[in-house]
Amino acid sequence: MSNDARAREHPDPYERNRPVPRLVLLVVTAIVVWAVGYIVLTQGDDAPELGDRRTMSTLEGRPAGAGGAADGLQIYTANCVACHQASGAGLPGVFPPLGGSEWVLGADKLPVNILLHGVGGKLTVREVAYSGQMPAFKEKLNDAEIAAVLTYIRANFGNSAGKIGAEVVKAEREAGKDRKDPWNGDEELAPFKQ
Repeated sequence: MSNDARAREHPDPYERNRPVPRLVLLVVTAIVVWAVGYIVLTQGDDAPELGDRRTMSTLEGRPAGAGGAADGLQIYTANCVACHQASGAGLPGVFPPLGGSEWVLGADKLPVNILLHGVGGKLTVREVAYSGQMPAFKEKLNDAEIAAVLTYIRANFGNSAGKIGAEVVKAEREAGKDRKDPWNGDEELAPFKQ
């Protein structure tokens, strides 16, 4: 390489003539001092009596089957929302809607039996045929929980049907205790409509 080419190159960078500006160092130091001071000075204001008063038993919640009313919305959200959606509109052509459904608004024992034993085959809802499977909930939910979720469904999604009591669920559970298979859609559930 010729001397002319070396003369045109800049020397390697170094910091001696251009250190970090003192103003930047001063601002950064001030922020760090303020942050440490803020943490130290505010810790004394945390009186324990102002804190969270929950106990371990509060955080654990009620055990299953404990006293108290079952929450229909919570049961619906945990068991039904995946198919029938949060709006109760279902999925067109796949899962039937609950709003305005003759099966939901029918005689009390009709939706109770659907939840207890499930449904398979063709089911017509608001003049639209659906062909699928709905699981049985007789093993998963107790009488009060089935009554609560049905009461919730019958009072929401544009529905205005009456409350279903746990005694109705208990009676229908007892009447169908020998049933092992789900209802065969319209064919077997039609008599319940009357």
